[in-house]
Amino acid sequence: MYKLLIVDDEPLVQVGIKSMLDWSKYNIEICATALNGQAALQIIEEKRPDIVMTDIKMPVMSGLDLIRICRERYGNEKPCFIILTSYEDFHMAKEALTYQVTDYLVKLELTADTLSEAIERVLAAIRRIEERDGAASTAVYPFYDKFFIRLLNNLFESEEQFTLQSRDLNLDFGYGGYVCCYGEMTSPQAEQLPREKQISLFVSSMQMIRELAAKYMPCYALSLDIRHFALIFCYSTISESCRESKDYGREIRGILSGISTTLEKYYNVSFHCGIGSLTDSPQGISDSYQYSRQACLMTDTYRPFSFFEDCLKEDSYHSSFNISLFKQELTRAFEEYDPEILQKTIDDICGLFALHPSYYVQALDAACNILYLSISLLQNGESILSEFFKDNPEGYRSIYKQTSVEQVINWLQSFSRQMCQLFEDRRRDYKNHIVANVKKYINEHVKERLSLNEVAAVFGISPNYLSQLFGKYNETGFSEYVNSCKIRESKKLLQEGHLKVYEIAEMLGFESAFYFSKVFKKLEGMSPTEYLNAQYR
Repeated sequence: MYKLLIVDDEPLVQVGIKSMLDWSKYNIEICATALNGQAALQIIEEKRPDIVMTDIKMPVMSGLDLIRICRERYGNEKPCFIILTSYEDFHMAKEALTYQVTDYLVKLELTADTLSEAIERVLAAIRRIEERDGAASTAVYPFYDKFFIRLLNNLFESEEQFTLQSRDLNLDFGYGGYVCCYGEMTSPQAEQLPREKQISLFVSSMQMIRELAAKYMPCYALSLDIRHFALIFCYSTISESCRESKDYGREIRGILSGISTTLEKYYNVSFHCGIGSLTDSPQGISDSYQYSRQACLMTDTYRPFSFFEDCLKEDSYHSSFNISLFKQELTRAFEEYDPEILQKTIDDICGLFALHPSYYVQALDAACNILYLSISLLQNGESILSEFFKDNPEGYRSIYKQTSVEQVINWLQSFSRQMCQLFEDRRRDYKNHIVANVKKYINEHVKERLSLNEVAAVFGISPNYLSQLFGKYNETGFSEYVNSCKIRESKKLLQEGHLKVYEIAEMLGFESAFYFSKVFKKLEGMSPTEYLNAQYR
């Protein structure tokens, strides 16, 4: 369901727009209203509406300023803006069009028909964005996806790396408990649709799942591929009675059932889902995820939601594959675009299942795990995988059609050959790209203390590897580059003349004013005070 924010300093206009259409017919909910641009900006940051309908002239902050700020912060596509204007404000509406506004409406001419037409146009624009993003599998927040793939599969090198990355992404893991769910969407009509329309259908469905889940309780949602997803429900507190009686399992089943009913109503899409175990800490989310994947194997038409404890009664044949057993190798392979490590790791996995030809479910699970990892960790991952399997009508989803361990192994080996070739092609460019992104990060966080360990953790790579990359692909080493950025910033602050040397040292994260002066003199050939005096000669 799409979210609409109405911004106008006249309450009657807000009421009129609310009542003019049956918004549910457009799969739209009015998430909030605001009386000025400043209030709207806060709502946009909190609720991330898909559509903002705003007046131009308002007190405190105009609609024009609101649009300009949003474009600077979020880019030119979302949220989509519809401008409300009067005749005399038309010159301002023309200016708003330079900010990629989707449509504008004249208030005195506003009718249900004109509003409906504008809404249809903006929804078409949103769907084009969704189709393009789905086809490319370019996550809106790529670091977000990579973070959760690592969390779900226990691929963090240390608790420190997890803490630093979650902090950098502003993710809250201070809850009392977590339950992970793993699900797959299905749709009878999807099989008859062309690929582009399938993508649009499932992207929209995933958005609805994400929004509905968050209405019940705090929840993190992640698309694994077009149809598969993971949900992490976050409990503020967990009572002992709830824990012992497993009430949370029934609660999650109820939430999933409610989401499924709404999803089927709007999109004729259903899903089945496994519910993992309750864990007290983020470090246990990986175990909950593995349990949820195992529980999902037990679902069917009559039991769409299965609790992990149900699996404990079943044969071990149904157990899932834990990719974290190959954690170190896979992490290095994808971090460094290393074809040798990837090839050896997949050969080891294939060799393991070749010795156990009856372990079909586990083999399929292993291949799917590697598939999800690839889609999420590679930029344009889904597009790349689709190209790998372009000669197969099912594309990369052909993995779900393999009916024996031997067929799964053949699929994995085909995947491995093509992925290794991709790694060979991209390896050098990727290393340069890492260094460029790290340098950008350093410049954006120049006023913080920037240690090699902390920055490496933010990017999910080892400190030694980052140090090696800097030595090879940059004119200076990591520490030297950090210091040069800080000294460049300090020169600006010194020239402004508002701060003392020790205040600048503290502001830029130096351990002391003495050390700041020492670094400054090494790079500039004079102390901060001498530099400052030279500016006023």
